[in-house]
Amino acid sequence: MTPNDENQEERNKHNHLSQLASVGQIAAGIAHEVRNPLTAVKGFLQLLQNEDKPEYIEIAQSELDNALTTLNNLLQVSKPDLEDEEEQPIHMAVELESVLNLFQDRLYDVELITDIQDSETVVFGKKNQFKKAFFNLLKNAFESIEGKGKIWVSHFAAEKEVIVSIQDTGVGIPKEKLAILGTPFFTTKHHGTGMGLTQVFTVVYQHGGNISVESKENEGTKFTLTIPKKLMTNPRGVKRLELEFEKDFTMIEFFKRNSKIFEDRLLDQAINVRDKIDEILAIGNIDLINNAQKLVILVIEEREHELITFAKQEGKAWAKYSLTIAFKLEWVQAIRRTLWDFLYNFTVQSDNEHNLEDFFTLEKKINELMDQFLNHFFISYSKFKDEVLLAQRELVENLSVPIIPITPSISILPLIGEMDEYRIKTIEEKVLEEISELHIQTIIMDLSGVGYMELEVMQHLIKIIDGISLMGCKTVLTGIRPEIVKNVVKSGISLEKKATAKGTLQLALRDYLGLKKE
Repeated sequence: MTPNDENQEERNKHNHLSQLASVGQIAAGIAHEVRNPLTAVKGFLQLLQNEDKPEYIEIAQSELDNALTTLNNLLQVSKPDLEDEEEQPIHMAVELESVLNLFQDRLYDVELITDIQDSETVVFGKKNQFKKAFFNLLKNAFESIEGKGKIWVSHFAAEKEVIVSIQDTGVGIPKEKLAILGTPFFTTKHHGTGMGLTQVFTVVYQHGGNISVESKENEGTKFTLTIPKKLMTNPRGVKRLELEFEKDFTMIEFFKRNSKIFEDRLLDQAINVRDKIDEILAIGNIDLINNAQKLVILVIEEREHELITFAKQEGKAWAKYSLTIAFKLEWVQAIRRTLWDFLYNFTVQSDNEHNLEDFFTLEKKINELMDQFLNHFFISYSKFKDEVLLAQRELVENLSVPIIPITPSISILPLIGEMDEYRIKTIEEKVLEEISELHIQTIIMDLSGVGYMELEVMQHLIKIIDGISLMGCKTVLTGIRPEIVKNVVKSGISLEKKATAKGTLQLALRDYLGLKKE
């Protein structure tokens, strides 16, 4: 790159930041003037929900939610909520991995390919801002893919910088639109605002980095972020907060007096979960904010049994509504970090009233209780999921052996799809059980939906027919395909004395039900 190219790139970056600042000044005025009345209107609509036309109120609330979201995004342009975040050492590779976990529910359709190198490389900056930027880029990548697709994520270090790239096989971006990416309200989505990419560009530029975009319509898009390894002197691991404190405060009194600040601090820590709070509330009626406050109180007051019960309830709720567990983990860890910020500030303001031994005793107890919560949450989550899987498996097994009674003594077993060792064992168990319970005298097995059987499966089926015969029941086989017949002939297996064969299910029903031929 020539010096002129570098100068032009710097000018473009400066112009982009200036545009964002101008938009931000306008946005701040609009947002503050409009958001409060909209919030009030939403409150009144909630009070009116029990009226005769709830569908109209639901539509109005939905539109108000959209308006409030847009206004909040505008405020982010004017004054990002993470603007006051302190810089700290960041392992970009670790943050990428943690954000990728939030998209586990999309990996059934989209193949994720990662190439993480130089993972120990550290940059200094505002970690939560980068986590949000990675989340926005990955969210865009997943949403750009319709159906099946691939996403590549790479990380490596150069001499003076870290390079992160995110590439997808999505719908792509028109060439003429690439230059205005990152501008507020420009988006290629039907229901987007463009604020996500605005945040990405702003974070990268504010950290002295560069961002490049390559895209072709119907082929995909690649974002490449280049972040300098700038140095930082004396990074602090803790922060003094402006909190209310009185001389005789206990820890619980200190927390309750400053609960609103705790909430704000928590939302800053769990930046990507914050955007999911309303969605999680709507899906599972789970109030993350209130539950966080409850968890902290249970921990501080050392109410261990109530904490375990609460953890089990939470685990079951998250499993029941199939909520992404990575969001819960990030949320709980954010609660732990925020609680430690409060513990530090409480100890500092208490001066000599809490010695070092008291501090570490409290530290040990808090960590043990938080770990207890996580352990019982995951056990409850896994137990519920296992129960659901077991119920689904039993349902599938029953559906895979659909024995249909035709008369008190005759039943049909239509078999469809692949026949493997696991399924043939399930058929054996269910058939013999149903013959005994229903007193079946003739069972018609229709194999017209089975295209092929391995020799071992066929041999097992013969054993099942032998077992059916021992129970005093007759087997009629219908619809056997030529491929299966060839396999039987080739193997030397004889069915002649074990079962009666009919060409079709209709022929068997006519013969055994006494139906007249049409």
